[in-house]
Amino acid sequence: MYKINFLTRENDLNKIIKNHKKEQGDFSILFVSLWDDYCDKLVKKLVETYSDNEEGKPLYVVDSFNMPHSFVIYNTTKVPHLVNVGGRGIQSEDYLPMIMKNLLPEKQKKKRSK
Repeated sequence: MYKINFLTRENDLNKIIKNHKKEQGDFSILFVSLWDDYCDKLVKKLVETYSDNEEGKPLYVVDSFNMPHSFVIYNTTKVPHLVNVGGRGIQSEDYLPMIMKNLLPEKQKKKRSK
């Protein structure tokens, strides 16, 4: 389960990362470009799946158009790029099928494959 938050300012992402160092909470950052069809479809599917959730692991969506300098933080060079920050450290994934496997529940994946 995820709670989606769309970020529009780089300062917001910097605050989230800084607060994580103090609180040690788990969260994920999804770097996307809404000019890319795959990213656009992924974001629409995530909004459709998680828009009603008020609780769950935070998922911050960072768009390259609004926040281009934020991509430097985790050396993001291609999109989509999922970064999981948590107790096991930082895990990075930029392979689309693995990102979908990590973010979408099983029901959504089965619907998509039919």
